[in-house]
Amino acid sequence: MPSIIPDCLFTMSDRSVIHLSVSGMSCAGCVSSVEEALGSVAGVDQVSVNFAEHTAQVTGEATATVLIQAVADAGYEAAELGGVQAEEEQEATEFTLYRNLLRKAAVAASLGLPLMVGGWFGWLPELQAGEGGWFWLMTGILTLGVLIYSGGHFFTGAWRSLLRHKASMDTLIALGTGSAWLFSMTVVLFPQSVPVLSRHAYFEAAAVILALISLGGALEMRARGRTSATIRRLVGLQPKTARVVRDGREVDIPVGEVGLDETVRVRPGEKIPVDGTIVEGQSSIDESMLTGEPIPVARYVGDEVVGGTINRSGSFLFRTRHIGKDTVLARIIEMVRQAQNSKPAIGRLVDRVSAVFVPSVLVISVLTFLAWFNFGPDPRVSYALVTAITVLVIACPCALGLATPISIMVGVGKAAEYGILIRNGEALQRAGQLTMVVLDKTGTVTEGHPLVTKIVALPGWDESGVLRMAASVEAGSEHPLAEAVVNAANKRNLEIPAVSDFQARPGSGVLANLDGRQILFGNRRLMEDYGIDLQGLPEQATRLAAEAHTPMYLAVGGEAAGIVAVSDPVKADSGAAVRRMQESGLKVMMVTGDDELTARAVAAEVAVDEVFAGVMPAGKADKIAELQQRGWVVAMVGDGINDAPALARADVGFAIGTGTDVAIESADVALMGDSLDGVADAIAISRATVRNIWQNLFGAFIYNSLGIPVAAGVLYPLTGVLLNPMIAGAAMALSSVTVVSNANRLRSYRSPESG
Repeated sequence: MPSIIPDCLFTMSDRSVIHLSVSGMSCAGCVSSVEEALGSVAGVDQVSVNFAEHTAQVTGEATATVLIQAVADAGYEAAELGGVQAEEEQEATEFTLYRNLLRKAAVAASLGLPLMVGGWFGWLPELQAGEGGWFWLMTGILTLGVLIYSGGHFFTGAWRSLLRHKASMDTLIALGTGSAWLFSMTVVLFPQSVPVLSRHAYFEAAAVILALISLGGALEMRARGRTSATIRRLVGLQPKTARVVRDGREVDIPVGEVGLDETVRVRPGEKIPVDGTIVEGQSSIDESMLTGEPIPVARYVGDEVVGGTINRSGSFLFRTRHIGKDTVLARIIEMVRQAQNSKPAIGRLVDRVSAVFVPSVLVISVLTFLAWFNFGPDPRVSYALVTAITVLVIACPCALGLATPISIMVGVGKAAEYGILIRNGEALQRAGQLTMVVLDKTGTVTEGHPLVTKIVALPGWDESGVLRMAASVEAGSEHPLAEAVVNAANKRNLEIPAVSDFQARPGSGVLANLDGRQILFGNRRLMEDYGIDLQGLPEQATRLAAEAHTPMYLAVGGEAAGIVAVSDPVKADSGAAVRRMQESGLKVMMVTGDDELTARAVAAEVAVDEVFAGVMPAGKADKIAELQQRGWVVAMVGDGINDAPALARADVGFAIGTGTDVAIESADVALMGDSLDGVADAIAISRATVRNIWQNLFGAFIYNSLGIPVAAGVLYPLTGVLLNPMIAGAAMALSSVTVVSNANRLRSYRSPESG
């Protein structure tokens, strides 16, 4: 039986990939700083920082210790991630941060809200009253305590940014709340230095702003936790222990202690701990976590089993093949994490915008202050201060930095739930722009496990002789049609002689030597290339092809011997999947190296829009290029070695997971199952994700574009209304929560095929 998972998953990259948890990042500007710090380390090839998950992925030869130090030198903290324990530790750390943010919000609110309510109802003493001076002095001291406890991380972050000659969200918040406190203390301690009309304290504004931002950060962190649930769920699939057979006894040990070539017992209802091959017994195994298919699959001696899948019935023994980071589950987690950390073109655009956003806001804030101070009504200082602070607070680009990565995380995670492994964010974005899908036939539209259905023998040959010679040359081939021929010969108990000088001619057939005679087995093109007289065989081949059989000619010693016809049944759900793609506005074509009549018979059964037959491997890539030149955005779906050039050439390559390693390594998206519904699901998820990103970006840009002018006071001449800094703080915090909540809507995606 073929491998469940291609071995390419176990050789994804020779370069070391290190995952870090990074704390202290508050905006897209921090992302840029961390990426720059990590990228400057010797031996680092590639860096990707995910603001939504607060993680960094580094590819190269640098060690984790050096990378962590580089992050620390940049003013942030980092720790290495990896494995179940680290995931649990990260989750515990995030929960602790969440609780801390709630406490900071509560402390700030306990001071700010009473001051705000007291100010509304006139319960607070005047600044210049006898006891009022002491009240406001104590209030200022308490507010300083709040700034240190609830907002200390903003000030330290702003200081780190200043040392690096940069500005971040921390800079904006620290300047806003710090300016409010300094001005208020100046009014309290040196009232004569401030015009009479401007003698007002803004302690409540500083405290309430910190309370709202901390509360918003806590809510955002809680919502963000849902987006990374896919990784945690995948990690949780692996059991904690395994039952190994040692010295004739079955003992339970931690799964991390299981070695290679150990024998492991799995009983009904248990999860399979690692990957291996069944050596005794049989069972029905739920592989839905792998393929998305809910129906358990029968597995027998010699079949592979995958860690994380569930043994539904039967007890069996298996020999371990892959353990630790080499298991299929570990590699899937790695691929999902890499994709979640990658940035599509739209994400890189946001990074460039964010890099200049905060400095621009600082300039706008200064200009706002100067405009009100020079041209505003009395009290000018108060108006200038309030508007400048409001601009700083409302402009924090948290939502902008979250807009893309948060949607990518959810989209890639949702795809993984359906057995769709998207290699990078670029492929996820591009899949949503597709206008045409090109399908290979064998193993993609069809089952890929064909059967010999007809044998035609010319005079001087019988059916067994034709099949015997065909099987002898095909025994060295890995093509699905070859397997059908060899299996048919084995079922007839025919002796299959060994051949020499075997050669495969992709798109044509195979040839070899046997007892001094050359054997040719393949399509008509192969026969014509060697000048074989086919006698009356082409007419019979035409009739067979019209019935969706694939006729293959056999020639021995330069003379035609007969035809072996093979039929590869169409997958039960291929037609429905093609209709789904067409209903979503895609044009669907089929391209195959098979002959015209057979290809058209299969194409008619699944109702593709157009079919191209007799196409050589290089011709498939050329066909993709031709379609692209005509303006189509093309996806290629295939599973064979001959599909690899076309998969690489396509805008998005989809590899059927039951296919060859080369095909999957050439593709942008790997389908762990063998159904074309995975392609339709991947495209639907991609479109939903890209749509979600644009919604987030629109909301973030509109929020900042409208919020900054309103905060600066452009509406004041018309309405006499200014935006309160506290309202600005609430709006800024809620904008991030809104973006995260909108991204989490992607989690509700359901495939039509899942009911």
